[in-house]
Order: sequence, then C-alpha cells, then structure tokens
Amino acid sequence: MPELPDVELYLHALSTHVQGRVLGRVRLASPFLLRSVAPPLAAAHGRRVVGLRRLGKRIVFGLEGELFLVLHLMIAGRLRWKPAGVKIPRRLGLAAFDFAAGSLLLTEAGTKKRASLYVVAGEEGLAAHDPGGLEVLDCGAPELGAALRAESHTLKRALTDPRILSGIGNAYSDEILHRARLSPFKRTGKLGDEEVARLHAAAVATLTEWRDRLVAEVGDGFPDKVTAFRPGMAVHGRFGEPCPVCGTRVQRLVYADHEANYCPRCQTGGRLLADRALSRLLKEDWPKTLEELEERRRPPA
Repeated sequence: MPELPDVELYLHALSTHVQGRVLGRVRLASPFLLRSVAPPLAAAHGRRVVGLRRLGKRIVFGLEGELFLVLHLMIAGRLRWKPAGVKIPRRLGLAAFDFAAGSLLLTEAGTKKRASLYVVAGEEGLAAHDPGGLEVLDCGAPELGAALRAESHTLKRALTDPRILSGIGNAYSDEILHRARLSPFKRTGKLGDEEVARLHAAAVATLTEWRDRLVAEVGDGFPDKVTAFRPGMAVHGRFGEPCPVCGTRVQRLVYADHEANYCPRCQTGGRLLADRALSRLLKEDWPKTLEELEERRRPPA
C-alpha cells in the first residue's frame, strides 16, 4: 500500500501535471470505484484543480467551489500519466481523469478491487474521511508518546493504525523500528521516554529521507513504479539477507495479511520472534535465540 513517502511522491508529480488545470471529466471503467452518490461525480467535471493534499494515505484533489475528490489507492492501486484520452486497460483499469494535457490513469492489480473514490463537498465533509491519526512529521516526541501510550498495542500495530498515526504502513514501520532499534512486538505501554525519543527521531528521519529520495529520483516526471519493496531498505522485503548494520540475517514474522521484518540482533537482543500459530505448531522446536538458529543451520560434522 502506498504510504506517506509514496503518496507525497504522487502529490509532487501531480502538482506539475494537474495543479491549476481543468478536469474535463472522469471516465469510470469500474462502477465499484465510486463510493459516494452526492454530490454526483459529474459535479467535478469542468472544475479547476486548485489544491492537492494528503489525508493519511489518501490523495485529495481540491477543485473549485470547495469540491473534493478523495482517492484511496489501498494496496494495489497505482496512478500513471498518459496521453489525453487514453483507453482504459480492460483488466486493470479503473478510471481515467481527463485533462487537456493528458489523462491520469488509475489501475489496480489483483482480483480484489479495494481502491475507492469519493466526491465530497466542503471542508467539513472532507474531515469525515480523516482517520484521525497523528502526523509524525508535525509533532514532537512527547505528542508521539502520548498517542502511542493511550492504548496498549504492539509497536508494529500502533505504527500502522491510521487512527493512531497517519500515513505509515507495513513497509515503513519495519524501517522505522529497525532504525529505532525497537522490537515490533514491544508494547506501547512499556515504552520509556528515551525509547519514544528514539522512535520519533527514527520516524522523522526515515519518512523524510525516503520522501526526498523518491521525489529527487522522479524530478519533473511521473513515477512509473510505486512499490513497498525498494533497493536500499534496511529490513523490509529482505528476509534472509544481512542486516546493513550488524550483518545478522533479517527475520520475518507473517501474520494474517501482514508481515514484520526485523533484525534480531539490533532490535530484539538476539531473541527470535514467533507468531502464535507457529509457536503452537512447533512448540519446543521453535528456536528462541540466534545461536539456536545458527546451530540448526550448521551442517552435521
């Protein structure tokens, strides 16, 4: 799912391609994309784009007359800039936003179509689409600590909950926790002030560095590939590869539709984490430490 750096990358590209331009019309290839009925989508046709903003992981197009298009790409939704009037791909295409200079094409891979588009009138209506999470780049460590400690969750869960923190998902939560040297399973209620300060610094550095890096790579163009797996990431998507800090093999914990990637030496004091199902299945066969894991990997004499 595109997260804060990726959404900011899209906003950077959109500011060049559609800011200040008139939206001729929106062509829908999938009726399931549009999740609102009033105002109608046709109300957006012929209006100029006067603003672009991020609302959590959502992209907001501000149109003349305080009308907004709220687009949530979910996991597999992607945007591409194509020649004006481009034909919408039959299998992956969801919609095309037509401008005189080109068309913004929305596609979504996979069979589950989860991307959504809402037409919203007024700032009050727009506020209803805000999950309410704290913007990490706009707060200090004390505010972050208060938000995390308000309820007891694992750090991985808290970082990716849009009601707690805004714009962070599976990929960048892994990178933030690795940089902060904190376990994804540490409980938020047990965070010390020094750990909160470390986490805040890691979150700000990780998100801003990746945002600026991605924007610099695209320049005045339009991103062709937005992905959760990027060269240069420390642990996310690097299961079995060496940690760039200590060289220990990166471990992975899979649960439901999510996963946590971590370095056991940098983040958990050498302890291996196991999900509940795997722990019940393997019981005493699950290695508890790096030493046990390496011993099992060692070929017999």
